[in-house]
Amino acid sequence: MSKTAHMIGLCGAGMSAVAHLLQEAGYEVTGSDEGFYPPVSDYLTRLGLDCSVGYRAENLPQDPDLVVIGKNAKLVPETNEEVAAALSRFGDRVRSFPEVLAELTEGRERIVVAGSYGKSSLTSIIVHCLKQAGKEPGWFIGAIPKDLDTSSSLGGAGPFVFEGDEYPSANWDERAKFLHYQPDTVVLTSATHDHVNIYPTLNDYHAPFLDLLEGLSARGGTLIACTDETEAARLFGGYVGPRIAYGFAPQRDWQAVNVAPGDPTRFALTASAEMHTDFTTTQIGRHAVENITGAAALLIGGGHLTVEEFREGIASFSGLTRRLDRKTDRSRLILYEGFGSSYEKARAAIGALREHFPEKRLTVLFEPHTFTWRNRAALPQYRSAFNDTARVWLYAPPTQGAGTHDQVSLDEIREVAEASHPDIRSFGRDEAEAVIRAADPEEDVILILSSGSFDGALSEVIEAAERVWPVRG
Repeated sequence: MSKTAHMIGLCGAGMSAVAHLLQEAGYEVTGSDEGFYPPVSDYLTRLGLDCSVGYRAENLPQDPDLVVIGKNAKLVPETNEEVAAALSRFGDRVRSFPEVLAELTEGRERIVVAGSYGKSSLTSIIVHCLKQAGKEPGWFIGAIPKDLDTSSSLGGAGPFVFEGDEYPSANWDERAKFLHYQPDTVVLTSATHDHVNIYPTLNDYHAPFLDLLEGLSARGGTLIACTDETEAARLFGGYVGPRIAYGFAPQRDWQAVNVAPGDPTRFALTASAEMHTDFTTTQIGRHAVENITGAAALLIGGGHLTVEEFREGIASFSGLTRRLDRKTDRSRLILYEGFGSSYEKARAAIGALREHFPEKRLTVLFEPHTFTWRNRAALPQYRSAFNDTARVWLYAPPTQGAGTHDQVSLDEIREVAEASHPDIRSFGRDEAEAVIRAADPEEDVILILSSGSFDGALSEVIEAAERVWPVRG
């Protein structure tokens, strides 16, 4: 008889990825969540994962071998009957998903990609290139890559590559998720202040990274870091052990040069004064080339791939859902979606669209979904967050977890944004078509920015674009 596992909070990107790993390990997996929206809902359906909508004690299997509870403000026993029942009935079988990941990958070579931004994209690049070259990696990615059938897999003989999250592991475990993985190599993209509700100061935020690097150093592991980013450079400078720097600036061990944006973007890489040319990527934005450079430092520099294997892998990399991917080809209106969970991610996405569509007016649909955006300390960011855009449509911040931090309102966000931007508007759950009708497909490009779903309205925005501005002929 197969083992059984139940996932409370199944629709989280990380939880759904771990659910699939458990499937591969022979578990029969069930789960529950409050919301069930694309793209994760489509992904779970494709995997044959059963998700009960709503948290109820009766969702729990009669005698599960394992219960995994996600890290979410609503997944606490005081207010969630399913969590309370799981802890009371099966407390010795309850785990956080990073604990499960650590157990499933024990004995493997482990590579953790960490940082404030760029983790999902860089992890996906690494995995895609290894897989294309037949190296049989395992992987865990908190997003849905276009080139991979699943966001996670146990893989085969190759290394296991983690997207390493600094967020706490569980409501009962404040350790950062990536501290469970004990990697042999860490690739650090950035270390700018994030998750302000959990880490109020920059020093607080850096504490788990320092713990990660201290463990890495003790194991004799290698740190690969983007030292163009100030805070990552600080952590890199203090690391005692093998280390490799990458970026655009001179004096990096791996440097991107001769970048020519286009379709595709062309660039070259230098390493130890040796030039590698003729790289191409269909991914847009300067940060995409930066991520590729980090992947090269790991894969070519670490002897995992030849230059030609890497060149072929990069050329065929299609990106991730929600990471500057075009949402439809059935509308004359151009819509891209970026993962706007922080200021840096939003600015990178805006910069990429401006670079690739310089003749278009850029409209942003923005939902301040994360605590990093909807905390009062974030209000000054709205003075410059939408620079270089023609119009911004704001969606109300969610109220989930509002009592755990200094929550701001839509009106407060709009007031600050309006002080430095000529066209700030707001819209609600049932106004997707009005937003689309306000655009001109000949003049405008739309960038959707959130780490949420606009209460499910995202799919309605895309459908409205296809209906109001269909492709002719």
